[in-house]
Amino acid sequence: MDEIHEEELDNSLKRCQKAADTASSNGTSGDELLNEELCDRSETSTPTIDSVPRSDTPPTTGPGRGRWGRGRCKIKRCKLQYKYRCSVKEDHGLPIFGIQFNHYHKPGDALVFATVGSNRVSIYELQEDGGINILQSYIDADSMENFYTCAWTYEESTGLPLLAVAGSRGIIRIISPITMQCVKHYGAHGNAINELKFHPKDCNLLLSVSKDQSIRLWNLKTDLVVVVLGGVEGHRDEVLSADFDVDGERVVSCGMDHSLKIWCMNTDDVEEAIKTSYTYNQTKTNRPFKTLYVHIPNFTTRDIHRNYVDCVRWLGNFVLSKSCENRIVCWKPGDIDEDINKIKKSNSKQVTMLHKLEYANCDIWFMRFSMDYFQKILAQGNQIGKTYVWDLDVDDPSQAKFIKLSHPDCNSAIRQTSLSRDGSVLVYACDDATIWRWDRIK
Repeated sequence: MDEIHEEELDNSLKRCQKAADTASSNGTSGDELLNEELCDRSETSTPTIDSVPRSDTPPTTGPGRGRWGRGRCKIKRCKLQYKYRCSVKEDHGLPIFGIQFNHYHKPGDALVFATVGSNRVSIYELQEDGGINILQSYIDADSMENFYTCAWTYEESTGLPLLAVAGSRGIIRIISPITMQCVKHYGAHGNAINELKFHPKDCNLLLSVSKDQSIRLWNLKTDLVVVVLGGVEGHRDEVLSADFDVDGERVVSCGMDHSLKIWCMNTDDVEEAIKTSYTYNQTKTNRPFKTLYVHIPNFTTRDIHRNYVDCVRWLGNFVLSKSCENRIVCWKPGDIDEDINKIKKSNSKQVTMLHKLEYANCDIWFMRFSMDYFQKILAQGNQIGKTYVWDLDVDDPSQAKFIKLSHPDCNSAIRQTSLSRDGSVLVYACDDATIWRWDRIK
């Protein structure tokens, strides 16, 4: 764990001030030089337009966006403290794109998490002595499959865990850790699936986002596509991430088109489609289920980011989103005092940016942050093996403080982090097939 001493901080600020004075005399933005000095930004080569692999920085296109919250990177002390415990490496040696804790465990049960990478799905258990023990692995029959995402839920009748996984082939697989089998699979999309999310209050409803520019809501109990979000005013490029709000009444999505969109799920049409999906019985009718298509979101903006938006999460009525710009932006649709429930009736597309969480060395895409269940801690890894952890348990987002975790043997891109339900354990997965465990110090 990196510690910044007062003397080093004073020297750093003096260098920044000198750089700012020099920049002013040369007509250069002092804020940019200050940020470069304190945040240590990196540069990578720009790929060709024909191919943008997940390890490269996409080219920046479109109109420039104004800077918000300009000024020095504020380095503050954080009450959070984590201790390195162990690391393991999967034998396929390829990037692990997804890692997720199971938040539905019962009190007293061992903490369990899953990883996905290559054509492999692995389930691990945390040991009390600080270790990580593998419980089981699932290897897809297609060696060309590359899993990108996973999400936990449970069987409604038994409460037993289920794991949904998907990736480059566009097929959703539902795996039962109890029977150690794939119990269901869906030919879900016409292209790769980038993220899966379960409804916070209905264990059967699964959201999938895809390279085919659409978002689909599935009912696992009846195996139906209930709602498709996309079309006329949907995403115009690959959808990379989406999230339910805490009540499941809204979905926010983002993608390669630089846009963020909010879709209301508590409308009469959507609620009726979900209700009908539970009562539909294919054996009693010769009519197929009528999937609801929603072509127009309730809110859309391209004013937050200038590049691919690869991760988005709700934080109460606020939204946290990130791109390849070394920052996570906290914002809300409309004015700061506007009721978010009225966005579906408003013609205004204004956004209010509240704060930016700055970090360094993370200007490649498909790098996803995570929060604990209670949204009090946020963790984001970068491309050189360091992890930034913010304390979000503050009244004002601008007062969020961070610590930076690092280990001398971890120097690969951290694709995704995951926090246990109470934030007591942090795990993350890297491009070199390694998994790292850090425990919070009480």
